[in-house]
Amino acid sequence: MRTLSKLEIIDILYGCTILGTGGGGDLELGLDVMQQDFDEGKELRMVDLDEIPDDAYVATPYMCGAPSALGEEIEDKYKRLPQLGYPESLLAFRTLESYYNKKFYAVSSTELGGANTAYALHVACQLGLPIVDADPAGRSVPELQHSTYYVKDIPIAPMALATQFGDTMVLKDVVDDLRSEDIVRAVAVASGNKIGVADHPITGDKLKGATIPNAITYALKIGQALREARDNHEDAAEKITAAAGGKILFRGKVTEFPWEQTGGFNVGEVSLDGTNEYAGETYKVWFKNEHILSYRNGEMDITVPDLICVVDKEGNPITNPNYQVGQELTIFVLPAPEIWTTKRGLEVFGPRSFGFDVDYVPFTEK
Repeated sequence: MRTLSKLEIIDILYGCTILGTGGGGDLELGLDVMQQDFDEGKELRMVDLDEIPDDAYVATPYMCGAPSALGEEIEDKYKRLPQLGYPESLLAFRTLESYYNKKFYAVSSTELGGANTAYALHVACQLGLPIVDADPAGRSVPELQHSTYYVKDIPIAPMALATQFGDTMVLKDVVDDLRSEDIVRAVAVASGNKIGVADHPITGDKLKGATIPNAITYALKIGQALREARDNHEDAAEKITAAAGGKILFRGKVTEFPWEQTGGFNVGEVSLDGTNEYAGETYKVWFKNEHILSYRNGEMDITVPDLICVVDKEGNPITNPNYQVGQELTIFVLPAPEIWTTKRGLEVFGPRSFGFDVDYVPFTEK
């Protein structure tokens, strides 16, 4: 177990935003969440999977919903309700501890994203618990069943839910992760399109082998590469792909980005016209919160579970749907965690799981 510095925490959040593939929440929100911990001098420790006692409990707090475009105000119909005043994920975690009538040993992130990972780090700081150096997605994902826990048949329930208005509830039993996705998403839609969740209460012996090890350390590596590129005025995409075995796919300017918020998700696509060596070409990325598939000149190019990442010309990672027409972007791909490339992994989080009749082909084989 080791203590993370403030700079390492910031690097982790930048790395998580890259690995979030357009989802996982806004980086500035994540940094704002952690600022309270920085101001209060809170310590954040990180624990390896093999350091967790077999009988110790770990749970996974996060926010669920479709983040609004930056700057949107709360809807009028919710203005009469009280506001919690702190992240709903923290209340959800406390509610789950109360249900079990015990103090949990550590906190796990649910995905790698600029805000959602920050919510897990914040819970760890506020409750004096370590963050686990592992993750059940290794990226951001749109739905609750898109988890290595689901691949490994680890139950999602009991799970606790908390709204921004202070409502709490415990879902003691649920048919499966797909059913929990429907229930949680419905509560989120009824609660300003966001909700705090704490799920997968799991003992250390079951956690090992059910999640992706060293995921937070990997995000730190990505974030450090990004920071060094920006500090040295280097190309961020080239620096990151070199550090992580990825590949630059396209450079161009945004021409349009139609999207809609439906069923608790941001769904749409961003289209680009190529610049420089990509002049005369087009590229399109389809997203459901996260980038799921991309097309080069109208032909399928990259699909999940490979990570389709986007940065602007300054190296800032872009989250959906925060684009601007004329914005200069670089699109690159990073390799999927190995578990997602297995037969079961692809059933859960391959292109066919999103209704696309195509097979996954690793970008390394193109």
